[in-house]
Amino acid sequence: MSEASVNTPYPPDLLVARPLLPRIVFGSTILGNLFVQLSDAEKRQLIQAWLHAVPSPIAIDSAGKYGAGLALEVLGRELGNLGISSSQVIISNKLGWRRTSLVGQEPTFEPGVWHGLKHDAVQDISYHGILRCWEEGCELLGNYTPQLLSVHDPDEYLAAAVDSNDRKRRLDDILAAYDALYELRDSGKALAIGIGCKDWRIVRELNQLCKFDWVMLANSFTIMSHPRDLIELMDSLATRKIPIINSAILHGGFLSGGNFFDYQPLNADTPLDSERLAWRQSFYRFCESQHVDPFNVAVAFGLSHPGIKSIALSTSRPERVQSLVTAVTQPLPVELWNALQQSGLITKSSLA
Repeated sequence: MSEASVNTPYPPDLLVARPLLPRIVFGSTILGNLFVQLSDAEKRQLIQAWLHAVPSPIAIDSAGKYGAGLALEVLGRELGNLGISSSQVIISNKLGWRRTSLVGQEPTFEPGVWHGLKHDAVQDISYHGILRCWEEGCELLGNYTPQLLSVHDPDEYLAAAVDSNDRKRRLDDILAAYDALYELRDSGKALAIGIGCKDWRIVRELNQLCKFDWVMLANSFTIMSHPRDLIELMDSLATRKIPIINSAILHGGFLSGGNFFDYQPLNADTPLDSERLAWRQSFYRFCESQHVDPFNVAVAFGLSHPGIKSIALSTSRPERVQSLVTAVTQPLPVELWNALQQSGLITKSSLA
């Protein structure tokens, strides 16, 4: 991707003329201290590992929500320290949360998962709110401008409605936020507009009201969860050539052995979490019997739908970055898929 001035619109046919994103997108939540607090030096080493693992431009996914802007701040600072030009990176900034003062011991927006933060974050979704988030993101990134913009967590914003009238008002806020994003794109200040969402049903709803250039699904199409209605939505997006970025395919680290599911702490005493833990154990036993890495299987499944053009992956360990790239580039044999289906871990309809 060539470097472009914010005063010169990106070519309108760029999305058609070349791929929007590389196969792997590096997630930056760890730069915002999700689950663990790395030192600045360790974060710099992680970014260096990204840059060494794949040809430029590399793609990085971030958001004002990640560490209440810390991920964006660290990303801009360390890219500059490493002497990386803006043409060497494609940055996605999911908008909808901006910094506010930290009053208590930890942030209120997702307590228990972010560590060592000096700010809190507040949701700000509206026409002017999304512009405030964009301006703050650009300030935090410094010399780097995000090419991909989206409304982040519109599902959470709608879920907070107290009644139907409040939900309609919130939906209007989201549509106004997209009006602001379209203006940024059409004026050349962004390349493409999308959505970042955990509840794929809200993607389906907004897909009828907004024009997305790309869609990011989180905690949705995974080896553990792949409902038929979601696959039908993905089929529709693929037919209309709207690329899908799949993310959070491990359910917030759960499938890699973590104690959170979709960023919520597990409680083995509840029926739902007990069922989830049992599924994970069955999945691990299957992978052991097949002599395959559960992570590689989860990644391969996360890329199995033809509409998925990219997958967002993250790690806190620089030495693990190359294994992420390897997992993305090595498909699993058909025999393994058949065995997965026969085991009941995945459904036949989930296979493209």
